[in-house]
Amino acid sequence: MRYTLPSLPYGYDKLEPYFDQQTMILHHQKHHQTYINKANIALDSTDFADITVETLISQLDRLPNNKRTLLRNNAGGHANHSFFWKILKPKTCLQGKLKQAIEKDFGSVEDFKNSFEVVASSCFGSGWAWLVQQKDQLVVASTANQDSPLMGEAISGTYGKPILCLDIWEHAYYLRYKNQRLDYIKAFWNIVNWEQATMNFLEN
Repeated sequence: MRYTLPSLPYGYDKLEPYFDQQTMILHHQKHHQTYINKANIALDSTDFADITVETLISQLDRLPNNKRTLLRNNAGGHANHSFFWKILKPKTCLQGKLKQAIEKDFGSVEDFKNSFEVVASSCFGSGWAWLVQQKDQLVVASTANQDSPLMGEAISGTYGKPILCLDIWEHAYYLRYKNQRLDYIKAFWNIVNWEQATMNFLEN
């Protein structure tokens, strides 16, 4: 099973003006595709070519030493981006059980957003900001580079089931927002796919 670039469930221009069309094209067709290409090369002639990318990155300790870092970065990049594209959609509403859980664990939706913005804007260099479920609690965390909570705390510094995420690599926002990362982070709230985030939360 070779990894392939997933189609986006929306047009490249449909997240305007928050995420611009040019960035979306480059981000999806160039950056994401490069992670896939490098991961596929690394997986050739291994016993791990037929498992899902999510399973692969959750078992990095089983990979050969000479491929572990390459797949951590590139299979991680593929998994993170594939998850991220699904979490984007204009005009959805946070409601139901996910809203209740956020209010329980953060005090309010606004407090959650503030916490997420602090974590995302404070991440040094490139990485990701996450809302993850750890046992019965929702927490906000960040990971460096292309690490994922699925890799576990020993590797990524956090763990849990991803609910939503934001790419905070410069390639995700620099054409539109330049060095104003916080403006990009705040724009994200306008296109969060809360329906998908709720589905992620409710999955067993």
